[in-house]
Amino acid sequence: MTLLITVIVLALVFDFINGFHDAANSIATIVSTKVLTPFRAVLWAAAFNFVAFFIAKYIIGEFGIANTVSKTVLEQYVTLPVIFSGITAAIMWNLLTWWLGIPSSSSHTLIGGFAGSAIMSTVIANGFATSGFESIKGDVILKIASFIFLAPIIGMIISSWLTIFILHISKKANPHKANIWFKKLQLVSSGLFSIGHGLNDSQKVMGIIAAALLAAYNHKGIDLGVRSLGDMPDWVAFACFSVISLGTMSGGWKIVKTMGSRITKVTPLEGVAAETAGALTLYLTEMLKIPVSTTHTITGSIIGVGAVKRLSAVRWGVTKSLLVAWILTIPVSAVLAALIYFLVGSHLL
Repeated sequence: MTLLITVIVLALVFDFINGFHDAANSIATIVSTKVLTPFRAVLWAAAFNFVAFFIAKYIIGEFGIANTVSKTVLEQYVTLPVIFSGITAAIMWNLLTWWLGIPSSSSHTLIGGFAGSAIMSTVIANGFATSGFESIKGDVILKIASFIFLAPIIGMIISSWLTIFILHISKKANPHKANIWFKKLQLVSSGLFSIGHGLNDSQKVMGIIAAALLAAYNHKGIDLGVRSLGDMPDWVAFACFSVISLGTMSGGWKIVKTMGSRITKVTPLEGVAAETAGALTLYLTEMLKIPVSTTHTITGSIIGVGAVKRLSAVRWGVTKSLLVAWILTIPVSAVLAALIYFLVGSHLL
């Protein structure tokens, strides 16, 4: 029971870190364009993160992304030490990238950590006579990994189209009045993106907690109402959405700087286009039940609006560094989780 409680607490700690790590995603442009102060911006984002809970529960009627995340490892290989090692690795990578100001993916960190620890546990259980890859669902992980590239591309395409469309319909507008209107519209687009962030990122931790509760039932006989991966107690959903909102309220100023100004300078018009494109991309992946990185999505959208001005407006050196970090996230998290399981996980069985 102690290990189960520890895993749940760590999962919520990860959720909190995810909140302040990814706070920049939905507030970077409204801060950089001075629509809101940083403090007001994080309060704004946090409120809409929590609104996402009610949308998922009462409008969508399910938590599809949580279900996908919980099934990245085959059920018989899911144990509390596996989840403990995966979450610990994910927390370490998230804190490191936050400290360095790199907007990496919390989603892929969690997926990589979960998979890496499951692989190592299988290898140890079989006396190092297997690769351990039979413990994971490769097709699910490959689908998730493919969106490392697809999510920013989709966001970039949509934001480019939106920017061109907005420029066309407002070309005769008074520049000063148009700028005022776009600053107001940024509040709307930022709110829409924050809802997408809440829908996507909160559910990932829900999936991990559901897997932990199922593992406790299967291996320890602890019955807390989860007897299959389809079960999801209301308190799990409520806790995850609440904690990510609190995390968002704590901000993430290093990443705000990277997202808001280092990739490209963003105007209110471009902020509306980027945030709306990012939100639409997240809603699409919610429908497909695919966990994606909100970081990747908004980065691609910001690149898209910058490229419409001119390709040189995008600081491609910064973008290249971000891409390298994105590609490394899953394998680095997996290796780190495997190492943690090797050192401590097997002793927790």
